[in-house]
Amino acid sequence: MIAPGSVAVVGAAETTELGIVPQLSEIGLAADAALNALADAGLKPADVDGLACVGNFRPQALAHYLGLTPRWVDGTGVGGCSFMLHVRHAAAAIMAGYCNTVLIAHGESGRSRVAGAPRPPEPGSLPGQFEAPFGPVGPPTLFPIPVLRWMKTFGVTEEEIAMVSVVQREWASRNPRALYRDPITVADVLNSRMIAYPFRILQCCVVTDGGGALVMTSADRARNFPQPPAYLLGSGESVEAQMISQMEDFTTSRAFRVAGPEAFRSAGVTHADVDHLMLYDAFAHLPLFGLEDLGFVPRGESARFVAERHTAPGGRLPVNTNGGGLSYTHTGMYGMFAIQESIRQVRGTAPAQVGKVEIAVCHGVGGMFAASGTLVLGRERPS
Repeated sequence: MIAPGSVAVVGAAETTELGIVPQLSEIGLAADAALNALADAGLKPADVDGLACVGNFRPQALAHYLGLTPRWVDGTGVGGCSFMLHVRHAAAAIMAGYCNTVLIAHGESGRSRVAGAPRPPEPGSLPGQFEAPFGPVGPPTLFPIPVLRWMKTFGVTEEEIAMVSVVQREWASRNPRALYRDPITVADVLNSRMIAYPFRILQCCVVTDGGGALVMTSADRARNFPQPPAYLLGSGESVEAQMISQMEDFTTSRAFRVAGPEAFRSAGVTHADVDHLMLYDAFAHLPLFGLEDLGFVPRGESARFVAERHTAPGGRLPVNTNGGGLSYTHTGMYGMFAIQESIRQVRGTAPAQVGKVEIAVCHGVGGMFAASGTLVLGRERPS
């Protein structure tokens, strides 16, 4: 196991523009973010010897585009949390001596669809054969299946779930780069257009263009860079069924329950140590499942926890302080943006900074509960 704090993020940045960026292709967005992250670290492309990316272009395409000659490459793709896994894999590669400086890049034209791959049906896939013929296709119609069972099992109300969107819009109102910043109420959420019960449009993520990138190296080198490092203290990853109908239990994610505890165990931290939390929120229920499956609240109590404003500005556990996928940005694979906000909070540079963040946890999902990745980041390297 990698010792906590052995590897650090020394460069982090998003694309220059975020939201609607029709003038850039997906590889152009990734390159823009990559060059911004390298500038943040005071580096040039020639300094990079490790590369990780995923999307509608392969690592070799981005390497050629940027003029890189990496000694280590990772194209792991498990959905929106792939970047959490890239961070974990990069840390292992750095400690194994496979590379010294890793660039992890993301670019996605989720809204403008410029040079992005089409999204045709996949009749040969397991979901295409055994779920799509019965109606549910894509996240808006697949995610309600476990949510409805979870609501029934624990007596969760629509009003309580709506509070997730309300609270995250409060955070977004403090972030100049958020796509949506105007305050909303529970009534606004429940009166917004129905997409697939119980989700209304204000409980579904925004659709944007953009990207982000990270630069990682060993902790021994981390103090030699312009920005304060964010140390990787722990990490975890896992997968479950590709088909949502085959989840072990509709009221909980097995992948979450593996990745989260593994990250805490490897970091040697407890929930009480956590100052800041990012929970992937393609839809309003995901932070609720995350709070429970990562052990921050008992099962069935997360909706009440949010409704009581514990995750809101001024609450005891700040969650999704950039506004999240519901209000800030969501290109299709949101995990990179969650990591970026965790790093900003650890550095003390976030638009909605929540004080001195010593330890931040960043948790992601891939597909419809099919994969998960969790990172624990720290301001200081453990002695």
